[in-house]
Amino acid sequence: MKIFRFVLTVSHFFIIVLLLGTLLNAYIPPKVFPWFNLLSLAFPVLMIMNVLMIFFWIILRKKRAFLFVMFSLILINPTRRWVNFSAKKAESPNLKIVTYNVKGGAVDVKLNYTYLEKQNADIILGQEYGSEFNIPGFENRTRDYEIVALNSKYKIVNQGKLTKTGNGNSFFADIDVNGKIIRFVNVYLNPFSFDKAQVKPGEDFETNSAKAKFIVKRLLPTFKVHQQEVAEIRTAIDNSPYPVILAGDFNSVPNSYEYYHLGKGLRDVFMEVGKGSSTSFHDYKFPIRIDYVFCSKEIKPVSYKVDRSVKVSDHFPVIAEFKIN
Repeated sequence: MKIFRFVLTVSHFFIIVLLLGTLLNAYIPPKVFPWFNLLSLAFPVLMIMNVLMIFFWIILRKKRAFLFVMFSLILINPTRRWVNFSAKKAESPNLKIVTYNVKGGAVDVKLNYTYLEKQNADIILGQEYGSEFNIPGFENRTRDYEIVALNSKYKIVNQGKLTKTGNGNSFFADIDVNGKIIRFVNVYLNPFSFDKAQVKPGEDFETNSAKAKFIVKRLLPTFKVHQQEVAEIRTAIDNSPYPVILAGDFNSVPNSYEYYHLGKGLRDVFMEVGKGSSTSFHDYKFPIRIDYVFCSKEIKPVSYKVDRSVKVSDHFPVIAEFKIN
């Protein structure tokens, strides 16, 4: 029994080290060491294992439970990026946005457009929109930036392309929202382009080992591509003369390099006013959050919702409301 507890203790410390390793994504870029970014994908599983082990030590009344709890306190915010319980703010919103990867061309586009039209949003940011992104009732639309688009009920005073790398694309649009200009940045980072069959576990070790090697081989170079895209997108945020709302499909999970550096200096709206799970991509059984909304500190988030009632695309729409003074 003592040997078992010793092995379990060592394993628990190893899990804590891996979890803390995800924090290094805020400092170490993928081009230097991409493996920390890989850890961010495993964060939910590692955290669940950590919590279960803590309960195990508590049941056994071992003092080490207190030590592991203290380590876990460092990981409160990283965990809240996946699961959060902030209350909706008692404000009356005057701006509603939707960001949605519509998977255009692979699904019934009309169903997506019907859904979006019914949301009564002021601004809709679309990714993977296919051949067009023209929602009825929206008079102002961005130029053709391929893959990403924006429909607005407010006037677009300026817009520009930010990055086009592989199949990723991003742009900014400065929009006059009731007399106050807000810079909207619509992000679609280069995708990993996995097929379900490529990530679904097989029946034997050799198959799973080959799939794991293939996945890692695809992930690591894409992380490095993302680093370049993030640098280009940051110019539109850092040099913006206006408050910023950053949204879209990051093709990256919380606590990743992309999350830390795209959201630097901004507020994660889910952490501010979101409740429950932030999972936005449902094509795999593994919980994945890759769709986000961030905003400048001058903008007040009021509500955040991942709408799981619609499953036309492989992404859920993300709806956020703000108070613009």
